[in-house]
Amino acid sequence: MIVKVNALDHIVINVADVARSVEWYRMVLGMEVRVFDPGHGKPVRTSLMFGQQKINVRPRGADKVEWFTADHEMPGSDDLCFLTSSTPEQVVTYLKACGIAIEEGPVTKQGARGALRSVYCRDPDGSLIEISSYENAVA
Repeated sequence: MIVKVNALDHIVINVADVARSVEWYRMVLGMEVRVFDPGHGKPVRTSLMFGQQKINVRPRGADKVEWFTADHEMPGSDDLCFLTSSTPEQVVTYLKACGIAIEEGPVTKQGARGALRSVYCRDPDGSLIEISSYENAVA
């Protein structure tokens, strides 16, 4: 069984000034700005929406625990979410078979189109990789 990634759900960008950045994306690219509270004492988040995609905008220096971020600022500074039609259990089994450490999961997270079941690991640079499927999707 091979886990085949079939789409990109959302990306996270790190910025010096959230307000300045989201205004530029809104004005220049026509993206919709959404502010949401993820709960559990975590800071309020700002997202940019376009089509069925989402970019989360994270302030420089954000607390790693509160924001669950990548390990590095240059190589390894990205957080990427990929969608799959495989179940979270199949993803876990596949990653373990490949010798990839699982950082977290399966857990429920909020994606661009609703609740995701996600499994997290890291790429060779340390970037956080999220492999997800929508909860209501049929495998």
